[in-house]
Amino acid sequence: MPRSNRRRRDLEVRPLGASTEVVTETWRGRPWNVRRLTGATSGREYVCPGCHQGISTGTPHVVAWPAEGVGGLEQRRHWHTRCWGARNAARP
Repeated sequence: MPRSNRRRRDLEVRPLGASTEVVTETWRGRPWNVRRLTGATSGREYVCPGCHQGISTGTPHVVAWPAEGVGGLEQRRHWHTRCWGARNAARP
């Protein structure tokens, strides 16, 4: 059987899909890249780290990941828009 030189799709970092631009915001004294998604491209459910509740498919929400240092795209987290806005009011 010939060897496949193609990368497996399930091992690749998935793109965030069509959405607005990435902006940098501060949280806990660190810069975070933030992208606001419309929900139209969301095909799965996520758990918001702010409230620990599910973000249903098709729901507009925010994706945030560290802008520098340790982390990157594999560290991105999906937040409810309201939870991301109230992130500084939440206890660590």
